[in-house]
Amino acid sequence: MDDLVIVQKIQKQLRSMYQNVGDSMLSGGVDNMEKYKYMLGQAHAYQYISQEISNLLNNKEQKDEQGRNVINLGQKPRGAKD
Repeated sequence: MDDLVIVQKIQKQLRSMYQNVGDSMLSGGVDNMEKYKYMLGQAHAYQYISQEISNLLNNKEQKDEQGRNVINLGQKPRGAKD
């Protein structure tokens, strides 16, 4: 199985679990503060993991031929044609 497919399935499962926690909290599934804090912690963990996966999938920095970081400021690369 392709790695990207596995990551997408994990992200889908995380969203589902996050939604289930939220639905349970909204529907009155919380009967004490301890359970509320536990479920809130679960929701935060699901969101955090999902965000970290997204961050890993997005290439934030580009590298040039020498391996140096390149920051694109909206300028065309040298030698680029319109």
